[in-house]
Amino acid sequence: MLFISSSLSIAEAEIELTAIRAQGPGGQNVNKVSSAIHLRFDIPASSLEGSVKRRLLNLSDQRISKEGVVIIKAQRYRSQDKNRTEALQRLQELVQSAIFTPKARRATKPTRGSQLRRMDKKTQHGQKKNMRAKPSLD
Repeated sequence: MLFISSSLSIAEAEIELTAIRAQGPGGQNVNKVSSAIHLRFDIPASSLEGSVKRRLLNLSDQRISKEGVVIIKAQRYRSQDKNRTEALQRLQELVQSAIFTPKARRATKPTRGSQLRRMDKKTQHGQKKNMRAKPSLD
């Protein structure tokens, strides 16, 4: 089980982990050992709540494909175990970011007093600028 919060967790059967060969420098170790981890998590087929699924699918994250599959590739470490832990942690952080429900914004109007103060300030600013102008010859 991957625990997201006290009330939310993901079953390990829903997460597909595959060991692949890492890219980049590393000498013979890169060519011989499959230490990188490729994580796939299908959001629509998961057991997550509908609201969390919706927010996850609406995220503009490049790790989420058009079909709603989260794809994470972890290859920072030489150890497969550390890469597996990092990939699961990244998935956990992604789902945690979707759990948070943003507070609904209510439109408000400025008070009459604040509108008057704003207009007075604009008038004073305009008078200050007029005082800087060259005097006319009239």
